[in-house]
Amino acid sequence: MHPWSGRAEGWLGLCVRFLPCAGAIAMAIAVSACTPSAQAPDTSAMGSEWREFEGTWTAAGSRQSIALGPERKASVSTLKGSLLLSGAARPAVGFRAEAVVFSDSSSGMVGRAVWTDERGDQAWSELRGEGTATGNRIVGTFIGGTGRYAGATGGYEFSWRFVLETEDGTVQGQSVGLKGRVRGGAAERGRQ
Repeated sequence: MHPWSGRAEGWLGLCVRFLPCAGAIAMAIAVSACTPSAQAPDTSAMGSEWREFEGTWTAAGSRQSIALGPERKASVSTLKGSLLLSGAARPAVGFRAEAVVFSDSSSGMVGRAVWTDERGDQAWSELRGEGTATGNRIVGTFIGGTGRYAGATGGYEFSWRFVLETEDGTVQGQSVGLKGRVRGGAAERGRQ
């Protein structure tokens, strides 16, 4: 015989009696889940310390190309996507990332990128890379930004892998091995 089967209230009474306790436990779990972790990085100010990071940049957009003979091609690409960072000192968890790039299959590529964080602050960078048929190592150099990225310096590097390329110029891709470091500019360092 089940221990609760002899009670007049049965399962319904049991549930009514223990529901407030279960509600309190559920509330405690919800509150603790919403409380920031003690290991979350402080992203309120950049400061003068280097912040190292790794991450993944995924983006989609368009590319227009022209042939420069049978073995050479030039193209202009506009890409928009997301950038997720890891590392204890990362400047932020995620960014909306945009880039405009000019590539020449013989001489490489140049471009500009804008990373916008959850506050709307932007980090700007120049992109340079091999971008040739035999290699695609890309180096980004921070050249400043807005808000807490004003005067930001540092850099990052990665390779790019296109995962979709259509004849109409639609492209999608992602970074491989993205890593770098950044620190606040002179204006940010002067506030500390």
